[in-house]
Amino acid sequence: MKIIYDERADILQIRFVERCIEETAQIAPGFILDYDEDGRVIGLELRKASQRVDDPKTVLYAVDEADLDKPRPKTDDAS
Repeated sequence: MKIIYDERADILQIRFVERCIEETAQIAPGFILDYDEDGRVIGLELRKASQRVDDPKTVLYAVDEADLDKPRPKTDDAS
């Protein structure tokens, strides 16, 4: 996984795997998903990152339990 923050453009990118991006889709204003040729999500991009996250220059990586108490997405196929 690779995380890039472009301070000049104020864009935060997270690449889950290194594959060619075949398609992108904006799923919410300023939130873009990248897909490979098989339609799998391989990354995401957050525009105006400094307005959306506490500090886009700082990353905390933790191995922990997932937050299972949050509301589930309306279209959640991962049951």
